[in-house]
Amino acid sequence: MSAPQDVIELAQQRQQARTDRDFAQADQLRDQIRDLGWLVLDTADGFDLNQAPPFPTVPNVSALPKASQSTRQLGIGVLVDGWPDDTRTCLTALVEHAPLDAVIVVLDLGDVDGAGHVVHELAKQYPGRIEEHHVDAALESTGWAAARIALMNLDASEFHVVMDLSSVVDGDALTPLVQMLVNDDSLTAAGWRGVNVDVDDQWRSFVDSGEGECDALLSYLFVIRRLDGIATGPHPKAKFYRNADMEWSLALREAGGKVAQGPADLPVHQDRHRGYHDSEPAMREKESKRTYDRLLQRFRGKSQLLAPRA
Repeated sequence: MSAPQDVIELAQQRQQARTDRDFAQADQLRDQIRDLGWLVLDTADGFDLNQAPPFPTVPNVSALPKASQSTRQLGIGVLVDGWPDDTRTCLTALVEHAPLDAVIVVLDLGDVDGAGHVVHELAKQYPGRIEEHHVDAALESTGWAAARIALMNLDASEFHVVMDLSSVVDGDALTPLVQMLVNDDSLTAAGWRGVNVDVDDQWRSFVDSGEGECDALLSYLFVIRRLDGIATGPHPKAKFYRNADMEWSLALREAGGKVAQGPADLPVHQDRHRGYHDSEPAMREKESKRTYDRLLQRFRGKSQLLAPRA
């Protein structure tokens, strides 16, 4: 459905206001367009206009609120950037299997392919279990690190779950990881899959670590002390997840924390990892290499940061 002419004209006025760096006027015009039932999204070529969804949104993650203190033990942070069927599968599995006192904090980025509508539907179906937040900007323009930091700031919990939509819990996979943190104050994060730097390969690769302390955790699923995660978050220039989770883990170790892989038999499996397999290949390789180059420049050779080896 094409936007009516009066909406298009308002969007053009807003674009000119942004060019003139009159951001107050641009924000006012954006709100006026929203009141008419449309969302204006900035693009490299100008703007797109989409019909506004039936739930409140904010323009970007900077406009989201921040939790001032921890009021519960566990929050589960889920980024949604499309894939409505995967979104439904992941969230319904969490409702069924996650601890009953855990809140599932969902950040929908851009309502891609109607995935935000699925989040809204499930939040209404499971009030108190799913907490929904919607932003107009998509993940590509937001960046993985900025979205992850926003999720941790939204979550009023002591422990925060970082997970990917492709990770589907088949039972309570979270309590054992939380218990690892409760039992060991020196542990900053515990996860489903850990990796170690391959020192013999001059830090050019990582290998599976097995259970116990490790060099890095993969962001398929791990639990982190939320305030530590905010204090030492993923690198702000990490736009894509790949290698950014390992860079984050090494930064946590550099800050004095430890990370560890949990039990090998955690009840969780991985469906199609769309964040990798269905991302644009040129972007994926460019951003992954950029992050890994930054990781090497910062950490390579600092063997004192690595987990003890057998």
